[in-house]
Parts: sequence; structure tokens; C-alpha cells
Amino acid sequence: MAYRKIKPYNLTEAELRKIWSDTYCNEPVITFDKIEVQFYSNMFNHCFFESDNRRRGDKSILSYNRLEKIYWIKDALEDPTSVIKKGWDSKTKSYDNSRRVTLVKENYIVVILIYRDKKARFVTAYEMNDKENLEKIRKSPDWK
Repeated sequence: MAYRKIKPYNLTEAELRKIWSDTYCNEPVITFDKIEVQFYSNMFNHCFFESDNRRRGDKSILSYNRLEKIYWIKDALEDPTSVIKKGWDSKTKSYDNSRRVTLVKENYIVVILIYRDKKARFVTAYEMNDKENLEKIRKSPDWK
């Protein structure tokens, strides 16, 4: 897979939102194993803004680090060599087969929620820089 990066600081927020919309929102992304993943324009803020204060969770800072990998979400979902794990549901404190975690490039994670057979919606994507949490993901059960 290509896993190309962009230079988001050379683009306006409107141009970045257009990339998001054109790449993800106009038609679903199909995973390598034929799951149709829906994306919505309002997910841009959740995915590409970071909090100035983690406790407040204000999501007030546009993250150029996340944005440079805007195409990695699609690449990861389409990559047949990706590592696929069950996601953790913090509410039930258990693994949940409807939450699918895709791991690529050592620490880049894409989470989708399966809501019907071969249908899912995007939840989030980010680089996991916490080694302890990354190891927990690697040791979690394989998604089936």
C-alpha cells in the first residue's frame, strides 16, 4: 500500500475538508474483505482536531500530524496485510466483535463499528504513541 502523506499546512481548512468529503463521504470505502464503511462530513472534526486540554476534551486545535495521514484511513481499510483486532468497549469492559480495529504501519489505528452484515461506519483513526496501550491492542483477540 502507498500510505502517502500530504502537506496539510499548505492547504486551507476548507480544502482539507473537501479532501475528506471527496475521499470518504461521497461513497463508502470498501475494506479488503468487502465491508462497506460509511463516513460523514461531521466526523472530520472528531478525527482531525485535538484537545488543548485533554480533561476538557475541547477539540480546539487542528492537527497537522493527523491531517498529513488523511489518506491512510482508506489505505488501512483496503490493506489485506493489516492486523485486524476486536475493539475494546470501555462501557462493558470487554472485547466487542462489532468494533473492529485495523492496525498498520506499526502504530496507526482505524476503528470502525460493524452495525449490519458487511456494513460499518467509521469511528476514529489516530497514531497510537502510548507503547503500553499499543501492546494491549496487539494482544487483543483477532477480529473474525
